[in-house]
Amino acid sequence: MFSKNVATEYELTRSKAVQQLYEKIDQVAQYDSSVIVLGESGVGKEVVVKRIHEKSPRSRGPFVRINCGAIPEDLMESEMFGYAKGAYSGAKQQSKLGLISLANQGTLFLDEIAELTLPIQAKLLRVLQERHFYPINAVKPVSVDIRVVSATSRNLRQLIEDGKFRQSCSIV
Repeated sequence: MFSKNVATEYELTRSKAVQQLYEKIDQVAQYDSSVIVLGESGVGKEVVVKRIHEKSPRSRGPFVRINCGAIPEDLMESEMFGYAKGAYSGAKQQSKLGLISLANQGTLFLDEIAELTLPIQAKLLRVLQERHFYPINAVKPVSVDIRVVSATSRNLRQLIEDGKFRQSCSIV
C-alpha cells in the first residue's frame, strides 16, 4: 500500500504544473531542432526525452539511446560512428554500423552528454552541422537524418568555462 503522501502517476499528470510542462514538451516536439534537457538525477529527464520523440513527426522512426557515461572512452567512437571493414587489426573483417546510423530517420538520445570527450564532441558537432560523418577507416561519408536530444545532470555552463565541454549553442 502507498502512504497518503505518495502521489500516483495519474494524480501527478493531472497537476496543473505537469500539464503545462507536457504542453511545452509537445510544442518543442514539433520542431526538428536539437534539444538538451537539464536537471538533477532522478527528475525524469528520460521521460521528457521519450515524450519529445513520441510527440514528434519522427515518432515512427527509431529511438536510439546512448548512455555516454556507460561506454568506455576508447570504445565510444566506434559505438557511435561505427567502422569500415579492416578498421582494426585483429577485428572482424566486416564493417559495423554505429548507433548514429541506427537512429536514421528517428531520434538519437545522448544521455549524460557531458561525459563525452572533446574529440567526440567535435565529431558529433560535425554530424549536427553537416548531417554526415565518416565511420572509422571509411573514405565515404555516411549521411543521416536524425534529431539529437541530449540530457545531463551536470552544470554545462561550468564545464564550458572549464574547457571540458564545447559551446556549440546557447544554453537558456
